[in-house]
Amino acid sequence: MFELAPVSLWLEDYSGLKALFDEWRSAGISDLRELFKADPSRVHECADRIRILTVNSKTHSLFESRDLDHLVSNLSTVFRDDMMETHGEEMIQLWEGKDEFANISVNYSLNGRRIDIQMTGRILPGHEHDWSRVLVAIEDVTERETARRSLALSVRYAEGLFTHSPVSLWVEDFSAIKQLLEEVRFQGITDFRVFTDVHPEFVERCMSEIRVLDVNQATLDLFGARTKEELLKNQPRIFRDDMLRHFREQLIDLWSGRLFHKREVVNYSLSGEEVFVLLQFSVLPGHENDWSLVQVALTDITARKKAEAYLEFLGKHDVLTKLYNRSFYVDELNRIDRKGVMPVSVIMVDVNGLKAANDLWGHAAGDGLLRRAGEVLGKAIEKPACAARIGGDEFAVLLPGFDEKATQAVALNLEKLVVLNNQFYPGLPLNLAIGRATRFADEPIEDTIKRADLQMYRSKKDHYDAEAVRKRAT
Repeated sequence: MFELAPVSLWLEDYSGLKALFDEWRSAGISDLRELFKADPSRVHECADRIRILTVNSKTHSLFESRDLDHLVSNLSTVFRDDMMETHGEEMIQLWEGKDEFANISVNYSLNGRRIDIQMTGRILPGHEHDWSRVLVAIEDVTERETARRSLALSVRYAEGLFTHSPVSLWVEDFSAIKQLLEEVRFQGITDFRVFTDVHPEFVERCMSEIRVLDVNQATLDLFGARTKEELLKNQPRIFRDDMLRHFREQLIDLWSGRLFHKREVVNYSLSGEEVFVLLQFSVLPGHENDWSLVQVALTDITARKKAEAYLEFLGKHDVLTKLYNRSFYVDELNRIDRKGVMPVSVIMVDVNGLKAANDLWGHAAGDGLLRRAGEVLGKAIEKPACAARIGGDEFAVLLPGFDEKATQAVALNLEKLVVLNNQFYPGLPLNLAIGRATRFADEPIEDTIKRADLQMYRSKKDHYDAEAVRKRAT
């Protein structure tokens, strides 16, 4: 049975080791582990006290030895590297009074092939008093250990990708949500969009059933959280306002069988700042039946959104005055005319003395007057009205729904704001020529603008006439 066993068997004599242990105990040594740690050479001293009596055929085939003498004379090839550390653990188990020991280690064949082994040793019955017969069984577990190391490597690789990903990653459990959707489907509901229109509380309930299993470091950085606990505790501050509408669309996708989808949404950092993200949702493979494992990736697109918003602003606004530009003014004018809004009024504005300011003080002074005109108009005009710079020093104000009396009040407010503005800006005074007109019934909007223009030019002429009189008087 010994010779034909399918595992490597070694019959050994540990009596020399037991005698050494007795000497050490007599010398007052009580902790073998600490002894080995302080002096690793003691492990070799222990190993030298062990004698190999015989091995079976499986041992020779495993370690590629010809016979016992060939094996014993080359034990330094078989037991090397960190083998002595595990060998020390075996001896500690015996020191602690156990009659058997076990460990997982690495040996090498005589040709240098690595062998992962699982070793079990036992003092044979009747030899407990002197340890003169110990049976050691060595099983080749190289294939198993290679698979385990490969698995551990894969796990570390996956964890590394998750932890150090530059994108915010959330691992979540949607199984409760799947169950809720199935219950609704079982009730005979076929149009889920209409159902959520009628029962918005169902969307809130589904949102409350999301279980967050893990998040990575990029998530904490994105939302300004110090720890996962702080992040998860403050989820209502992150997912709020319009997020419920987006989550409803996500539920509709899941209802329709789309287990992967993406959309742009707005979240909030813990400091309250808007965080624009591209949300990518995916039910992970193998979990399609219960949605118990899903991954949500959030890519920060805040910078892109700000750039888009700025480009959109430039497309509709004048950079110098921050008012709308001529293109927006024309579109808005056509929209008002197309809808037939009544009443509707127009105020035309021109900056007096701009050319003289440019000639005398330079264009920087002229630009300053234009910016101040933009400040005044921006302060005076509120939606649905809009103010636009339509030329060099020309501005137009569209007032949908404003009758003549309301328009007069806006013009008077403009004049008051000009006075206040001049109090804050020493040097060149801001002076505006203002003309206004309210559209008659069936009057083309162009004619209304012309009437406002004429009144503005009369105001401008009055200003320059008065200026000429003042200069002559001086």
